[in-house]
Amino acid sequence: MHLGIDIGTSGVKALLMADDTSVIGSRDAGLTVSRPRSGWSEQNPDDWIAATSAAVAGLRAAHPEAFARLASVGVSGQMHGATLLGADDRPLRPCILWNDGRSGAECAALEARVDVRGIGGNIAMAGFTAPKLLWVARHEPAIFARIAKVLLPKDYVRLWLTGQHATDMSDAAGTLWLDVGGRRWSDALLAATGLTRDQMPDVIEGTAQSGLLRAEIAADWGVARVPVAGGGGDNAATACGMGLLEPGAGFLSLGTSGVLFTATERFAPNTDEAVHAFCHAVPARWHQMAVTLSAVDSLTWLARQLGGTPPDLAAMVPLDVSQPSETTFLPYLSGERTPHNDPLARGAFVGLAAGTDKAALVQAVMEGVGFAFADCHDALARTGLPVGAVYAVGGGARSASWLRIIAAATGLTLLIPETGDFGAAYGAAKLARACLSPQFDAADFAAPALRAEVRPDPALADAYAARRGRFRRLYRALQDG
Repeated sequence: MHLGIDIGTSGVKALLMADDTSVIGSRDAGLTVSRPRSGWSEQNPDDWIAATSAAVAGLRAAHPEAFARLASVGVSGQMHGATLLGADDRPLRPCILWNDGRSGAECAALEARVDVRGIGGNIAMAGFTAPKLLWVARHEPAIFARIAKVLLPKDYVRLWLTGQHATDMSDAAGTLWLDVGGRRWSDALLAATGLTRDQMPDVIEGTAQSGLLRAEIAADWGVARVPVAGGGGDNAATACGMGLLEPGAGFLSLGTSGVLFTATERFAPNTDEAVHAFCHAVPARWHQMAVTLSAVDSLTWLARQLGGTPPDLAAMVPLDVSQPSETTFLPYLSGERTPHNDPLARGAFVGLAAGTDKAALVQAVMEGVGFAFADCHDALARTGLPVGAVYAVGGGARSASWLRIIAAATGLTLLIPETGDFGAAYGAAKLARACLSPQFDAADFAAPALRAEVRPDPALADAYAARRGRFRRLYRALQDG
């Protein structure tokens, strides 16, 4: 049996997986986010420990015999969070999370000091870890002076589990301190934030062993001192759970935000269009992500205005859509990441008429998100690496109409997996199983069985290709205005 633990923003998930990769069971425990000021987002690191303990206890109680045969543990989690520890390994302040925006000014300062994009493979954004440390150095110098280690959220839980300071390549790549191509800490990037390698955890592959479960925890759980794998950042771990390791393999996540993820065999950044280039959680692999910030969130917003729920609205759009809506929607309700890197971009409906009804608005929202994914696809393609058929996951993927629209807008074939749990905790469990092998074997990460495929409808794709020009022009026009 293999335990996967995912430290999310809103909760912790513990999942127990058998050797044959079937899921025995899972349990969740909630977390809260503190927002002491506008734009700030923090969590108490010890809350992750308490939530992990609660989730694991629930899993043990539900499956005592299976849990007692535990062979390994894997960890995944939210990326980019700055967890600052003193010499006693205790947090010096609350963790500054991935969705905290306080360090915008520090991003420009960091890029002026060092080649962040060339070494780190990404634009310096407030969500990343390094700019947060510049903010702490400027605004909380007494705390900065006491920093002994900087850990990412899942790695603080690892410290509790094993007593070791370690992280994996995929999570480390989201700090802006990693030489992503070389898969090692960059002294130049660290120096630009006044830090050294001594303040970093050991960086290992996600399939490697980071340590053994501490004796106290093993006794409490009623298991042996089993190994804990390096694990992975949440998106990389999700990809491991779905077996997406080979070049071109990927997923399209239609969640609150939208993610187009593809595995690659080499480091190939495209920072001009805000593509993220990270190490994968397995050896000798990298991955790229393009992100649109308001995917299902756009439909959720419309549901609040019109009444009902997002599934209610999605049901208004028939599967046999043959023409674009006369109304165009720009889904930039929270700014946009790929390809614009524009936090000030805003959404819009254009082309409203007296006869525009609810169904037309819903279709326009779905198409706007589809066009945003098409922009993401184009930005990934311009790295020169392939993007093949992708698995469709996330809550929005339950809408067959929306998937048909996205396939036609992007030109991507969308793969629909059989029902199952393909989240980050499941990927962490697969990484846990892999750490027991003497060397990495991609066969340990099989892809899920397919239930269906959604291929681009040629006629609808042609109609959307003509409409995409309008979509792009509207973004530029609104910016100019």
